[in-house]
Amino acid sequence: MQVLSNGVPVPTDSEHFAPMQDSTALLNDPAALRDRFQQDGYVYLRGVLDREKVINLRGHYFGMFDDAYFASGTDRSAGIWSGSAPANALPHGVEGHPAHTLVRSPYFEDFAASPELANLAQILLGEDEVFQLPRQIVRHFNKGPLSSRAHTDFDYMDRGSASIITMWLPIGDCPPESGGLTYLEGSHTIEKSKLDVLKGKRTDRSGDLRPISHDLGWTQEQLGGRWLYADYKAGDVAIHSPHLVHASLDTQTDAMRMSVDLRFLPKSVEPDPRWLTKWAGNDGN
Repeated sequence: MQVLSNGVPVPTDSEHFAPMQDSTALLNDPAALRDRFQQDGYVYLRGVLDREKVINLRGHYFGMFDDAYFASGTDRSAGIWSGSAPANALPHGVEGHPAHTLVRSPYFEDFAASPELANLAQILLGEDEVFQLPRQIVRHFNKGPLSSRAHTDFDYMDRGSASIITMWLPIGDCPPESGGLTYLEGSHTIEKSKLDVLKGKRTDRSGDLRPISHDLGWTQEQLGGRWLYADYKAGDVAIHSPHLVHASLDTQTDAMRMSVDLRFLPKSVEPDPRWLTKWAGNDGN
């Protein structure tokens, strides 16, 4: 299957596309795990969360949608799209949409408070006391040419400390063809000025200069490095620096891609105030 992002083909030869380094073996060596994170700008960890807990969250979320959204005879936790949305479907994440409701529920709060995640944040930030930002994001993508553009997180949270990490959790199995996250190798070391000069040159979102581009191949030509991918399974976690360029791939399977973004920072630093309130799909951040 051809790999796409926002409908644009992504080069997949070995010079441009490669698997992420699996750091699961370092979970029992906090110092080595932290060193790997600082070196690569990310760590990919398998089986951090209980698989059943993750699949249950997927089923709980998709259970909030109309039956017409799903292929007949399929289980909600599978999230198999029917190919169309109800005519009255709300935009993703606005008030009244299941994603907006979910992130404000005790069910989700319990999931986000999983101690395994806070422990990883303590290790990677090198801090005993960490804080999870209240703006927690739930996304899902149907089959089609839509995905997150190449960007760095800090461009969306630059009114606070850069001492922050993002945890990306696939809520369900997510191979590349289902729209997983992809990282541009070594890009956390690139000067911000070199990234900024690219913004607005090749974009499908001319009114927003925070993303670099919707075209991952072009972004790679300008910055170098390979796009790194993983065959994510429910329970895996990918954690990245706010300066690492990343994007997502298009969902080309009937199984919808669902994910959760959580962010942690030391309690001792100043957070971006925009991230101290609950997320909404139309909050502009």
